Amino acid sequence: MTTEPRVLTFPALDSTTAAALLRAELALDVDPDDLVRDLDSGAQQGYVIVETRAPEVFATARIPGAINLPYRDMTPESVSRLDRDLVYVCYCESIHCNAATKGALKLAELGFKVKRLSGGITAWQAAGYPVDRNLLTSAPSPAPSPRCAC
Repeated sequence: MTTEPRVLTFPALDSTTAAALLRAELALDVDPDDLVRDLDSGAQQGYVIVETRAPEVFATARIPGAINLPYRDMTPESVSRLDRDLVYVCYCESIHCNAATKGALKLAELGFKVKRLSGGITAWQAAGYPVDRNLLTSAPSPAPSPRCAC
């Protein structure tokens, strides 16, 4: 009795197709290590980091230099002041949240160049990278995180 490997149920792509798809994937995603190296060296020209979740979460912790633009609030009017020459690197909670994908999609549909931060702020913090905390001066202590932060 011969068993076929489950891994090969769907044959591997030819190398040219695989390379094109992997190149496209890398063009869409940003690794936290690359982003922190840019932050550490001051090489942030050409892009903006965007937190795509709710303002309450942004107020408790964010990646340094990030702006808050919840994907639910993205409209042609709300993004009209954004520079269309920049790339917008969207992030959310983690791989279990799709707010970054939803935000990047909305921005792309509105004519902006976008990327996503792999793993979100959870991967960022797990790697030991810095976060800015308690950014709302009107709140004496961090507000509890909403059940769904996106």
